[in-house]
Amino acid sequence: MSQLRQVLEAVLFSSARPLTIRKLQKRLEEYTAAEIEEALRRLKEEYGSGERAVEIVEVAGGFQMRTRLEYRDWVRRFVKEKEVGLTRAMLQTLAIIAYKQPIAKRDVDTLRGVDSIRSIKQLLDRNLVEVAGRNDDVGRPMIFRTTEKFLEIFGLKDIKDLPTVKELEALEE
Repeated sequence: MSQLRQVLEAVLFSSARPLTIRKLQKRLEEYTAAEIEEALRRLKEEYGSGERAVEIVEVAGGFQMRTRLEYRDWVRRFVKEKEVGLTRAMLQTLAIIAYKQPIAKRDVDTLRGVDSIRSIKQLLDRNLVEVAGRNDDVGRPMIFRTTEKFLEIFGLKDIKDLPTVKELEALEE
């Protein structure tokens, strides 16, 4: 294994958050982005063989080493997972923001049929959504979008990886 792959393996193992190519290249300045990408590709292949209990995944715009899902129950015996603990109202609000972002509170309220300020505040506190700016409507209301933490928690590489409505409907059949 090349030294770069060994370095990347150690860094990914040690990092609690996904690491982007840009961040890796900035901190590993002796290597080019292309060298880092190639080393990550080869590491992903090695860990993707199915012979290991961990894998390297692309999530939230970066790379992260994670336990394979089939070993989750075993790991839970030793490591307590932090519960995200979302209420139904928070999940509804989060889903609306994820699929309609950027979106103003009033539009979330319209889609839910109730005031969503409490859910939005809780999602902001948990860093699952953030203020994306203000729109040009009367009063210039704040608009919201999901965060990198949202992508990380839900195991998404990019917001485009959310299932489509058709895919969700197919699950119900």
